[in-house]
Amino acid sequence: MPGAQRSPGDGGLSEESLPRRERTESEIIALLAQGDLRPLGLMPHASNGTFLCELSSGAVRTLVVYKPRSGEAPLWDFPDGTLCQREVAAYAVSAASGWDFVPPTILRDGPMGPGSVQLFIDAEPAEHYFTLAPARDEIFQRVAAFDIIANNADRKSGHCLLERDGGRIWVVDHGVTFHVAPKLRTVIWDYEDEHLPKSVVDGLERLGAMLVRRESDLAQALATLLHEQEVAAIRRRIDELLVDGKFPGPGDGRPYPWPPV
Repeated sequence: MPGAQRSPGDGGLSEESLPRRERTESEIIALLAQGDLRPLGLMPHASNGTFLCELSSGAVRTLVVYKPRSGEAPLWDFPDGTLCQREVAAYAVSAASGWDFVPPTILRDGPMGPGSVQLFIDAEPAEHYFTLAPARDEIFQRVAAFDIIANNADRKSGHCLLERDGGRIWVVDHGVTFHVAPKLRTVIWDYEDEHLPKSVVDGLERLGAMLVRRESDLAQALATLLHEQEVAAIRRRIDELLVDGKFPGPGDGRPYPWPPV
């Protein structure tokens, strides 16, 4: 499935070498920033240079996904060299909202130069949005809202992962997000005209309050990752979604990604 993070197979690390589940998110972020990166190979089906890497720091080892800026294919509608920054911005928004479904992601230097480094998710290979959605409306309503405010131009079903250990849902591949012009393309249109649930409203209001305060951690982070107009567009989309109070439906143009999985 394009973009999905899957098990590395026989060449991967043992369970004992992965970060303890008790580690805090800040500890994981510190590990991503400080650890040594060793590329293991290219991730299959990725449209840009995407590497599975071993990250080590002292006695701790884990797997990460490294997307160097130098490996980004030029796009006519996104500024060159910004896709890795958008990956990090997506994590920042997910974390600040309290929804926490984008794996910890940072921007740092690596073997092929600066790029995004994201914690690898060992996911069930046969599971994706179309198989997971029927029993998980609560989480996917949040994902749908996130994609709207992030203006996600490529939410494929295979970008929704079910973690093997614990069954947690994660979403990945956010390089083509946060454009000023409308570009939403997603497979998650199931909630058209449904009222926003409280968990979605609470997350949107939290994000809106943070973006109003330029001194907030989120506002400062996005100011270093996105253009000022792109940050303003996030605020506008949040306000519009809260005013409407409902999930939109697919409009004209190209509302679905290809391939869908």
